Amino acid sequence: MITGDPAADAVRRRALRKMRVVAVSLLLLAAAVYVATLGQDGFLGFVNAGAEASMVGAIADWFAVTALFRHPLGLPIPHTALIPRRKDQLAQGLEEFFGENFLQEAIVRDRLAAATVSLRVGRWLREPANARRVVDEAAEVAAIGLAKVRDDHIETLVRDALVPRFHEEPIAPLLGSLLSETLHDDLHHGLVDLTLRELHDWLVANPDTVADVLVERAPWWTPPRLNERVSSRIHVELVRWVADIRDDPRHQARAALDSMLAQLAHDLLEDPDTQARTERFKERLLDHPQVLASATSLWNALRRVLTSSLQDPDGALRQRLLTEVVAFADRLVDDETLRARLDGMAADAAVFAVERYGEELTAVITHTIERWDGREAARRIELHVGRDLQFIRINGTIVGGLVGVLIHAVSVLVH
Repeated sequence: MITGDPAADAVRRRALRKMRVVAVSLLLLAAAVYVATLGQDGFLGFVNAGAEASMVGAIADWFAVTALFRHPLGLPIPHTALIPRRKDQLAQGLEEFFGENFLQEAIVRDRLAAATVSLRVGRWLREPANARRVVDEAAEVAAIGLAKVRDDHIETLVRDALVPRFHEEPIAPLLGSLLSETLHDDLHHGLVDLTLRELHDWLVANPDTVADVLVERAPWWTPPRLNERVSSRIHVELVRWVADIRDDPRHQARAALDSMLAQLAHDLLEDPDTQARTERFKERLLDHPQVLASATSLWNALRRVLTSSLQDPDGALRQRLLTEVVAFADRLVDDETLRARLDGMAADAAVFAVERYGEELTAVITHTIERWDGREAARRIELHVGRDLQFIRINGTIVGGLVGVLIHAVSVLVH
């Protein structure tokens, strides 16, 4: 069964009934005029000929329109009830027509270019309420998505996907290349400076802790006062040494660190023994049971932070997202080059989808109509287009009458 909107169907049914009444009324009017002027000459002869032709045109067009949906008068006349009998062939033709005339690359690109999608999106996002709505919806969906990920999902991902992949992939060349690029671009110097500053500040702020560590390492037979003096001196020298390294970019300790890292990078790339030790360390690390627990704990911590930020309407994360959305909207409106690039990408995606899935899309027409009952399909189609088809009957009545008058005039002139 085909279901539709009952209210809309009621409106269509009334409109169809009204136009049928008009068409039938014109036919009855033509019949009445024909009977009233039968056997008359002169002007009434022209009227009679026109009325006769009007009846012929009206009946012929009634037959043509009715034959689309059912057998006229219930008679099984050949080539009638076309839609119920040939709905599958009509569906195939409609599918081919749609594919050949709508799902073409040039047409798709032209319509997307005319739609100016990116410009419309930019203007829509420029409205504060719309930008806020996008951010709120994205945050809500993201929070729901994060809540749906369970611990066992993360464990399965790490155990069945990530760990086997890390086992297969040699890590020594990757670490060596990464370390080489880091040294080449001096990226590690910033980390070294930060470490030295933090270490110096910690040593200055925690002399007692340093002293306790040194005293614990002292021989048991040394006098306590000597241990205190030695540990205090070591602390002073340690602070001074760290400060010297911190303040001198060319300090020999920095150079030694650079040399050590460079040698390590070389060994990771070239030395088989270093590579083998690195791989063994990787294997031990990946096989350790704590890997799964650590991954789960890290994920839970990250999820709590993200969820809390996403659920706070005035939080920093949502405000940042809102700022980025507004900035992107401004760029869309003001940057024609960006719009052209995005529209081109959208057109490429649409063309790809049409080329890859166009046949499946148009096949929906055929598959859907094949499941319809023939008579029900004819009734539904007539409900949608029958009102306009009644104009064929009306036009046939009028045009037939005019042609009849013209033919009668020619006959009069010939005789």
